[in-house]
Amino acid sequence: AFTQYQYPNDIGPGMYDIHSPRVPEQEEMEVLLGHALSVLDPSQLWVNPDCGLKTRSWEEVEPALRAMVGAARNLRKGIVRSS
Repeated sequence: AFTQYQYPNDIGPGMYDIHSPRVPEQEEMEVLLGHALSVLDPSQLWVNPDCGLKTRSWEEVEPALRAMVGAARNLRKGIVRSS
């Protein structure tokens, strides 16, 4: 749908389910971001968890956010290199 209708807006797909105690790996998030970048321009993409973090403890939140930030940094490096 994003390519067929040339989606014009920015979007922030949730990178992980904050209602689950499972902490996703950075590599998982890189794959998800890669899928998003295959149909969106990098300038349209905002990286964020799926919603507020109040249902999780800091022991769950911190590693998940570190993984998310690491994934975003790695993909940004790839975008800069390919430009």
